[in-house]
Amino acid sequence: MENPWLIIAIILVVNVVYVSFFTLRMIFTLKGQRYFAAFISMFEIVTYIYGLGIVLDRLDQWLNVVAYAVGYGLGVICGMKIEEKLALGYITVNVISSDPDIEFTRKLREKGYGVTSWYAYGMEGDRLNMQILTPRKFETLLYQTIHEIDPKAFIVAYEPKQIHGGFWAKSVKKGKIQRAQEEQQKAL
Repeated sequence: MENPWLIIAIILVVNVVYVSFFTLRMIFTLKGQRYFAAFISMFEIVTYIYGLGIVLDRLDQWLNVVAYAVGYGLGVICGMKIEEKLALGYITVNVISSDPDIEFTRKLREKGYGVTSWYAYGMEGDRLNMQILTPRKFETLLYQTIHEIDPKAFIVAYEPKQIHGGFWAKSVKKGKIQRAQEEQQKAL
C-alpha cells in the first residue's frame, strides 16, 4: 500500500519543477534564445507528463489535485526567482534630472555606463535627460548610483529588443562595464 502523503509530496515537487521549467522556457523564448528554450522544453514536458500521470491515476483523491495546484503556484514563484537571479538581457534606463548642472553624465561614465544625454525643458524649467544601457544584473546598482547623484531624479526603465553598434557594442566585448560594476560593488 502506498503512502498518500508521499504521493502528495511527489506531486507537489514535480509540479514545482515543471512550472519552473515552463517559466524559464517562456523567458528564454521571449529573449530570442530559441535553442536553449527548446532544450529546456524537453525536460519540461517529461516532468509535466510524469506529474500529470500521477494525478490522473489517483484522481479520486482530492488532495492530489490540491497538491498539483499548489505546486503549480509555487513553481511560478520559483521560476520567477530563478529568472531574477539569472537577470538575462539588458535594460535601458531613461533618467531626467531637475538639476542640469550636476555632473551626472560624467559620474555615470566613470562607473562604466554608456550614457547619451541632452538638455530638455520641462514644466518647471531646464532638465538633463539621459539614456543609459546596462546588463539587467546591474540594474539595482545603477538605480542606487542614480539615487546617490540625484535623489529626485525621474527614472523610467524598459528592456530593449535589439542592440546594435555604438559605445555599447565595444564596451561589452571588452568587458569594461562588468569590471566597472564589480569595482563599484566592492566599494559598497
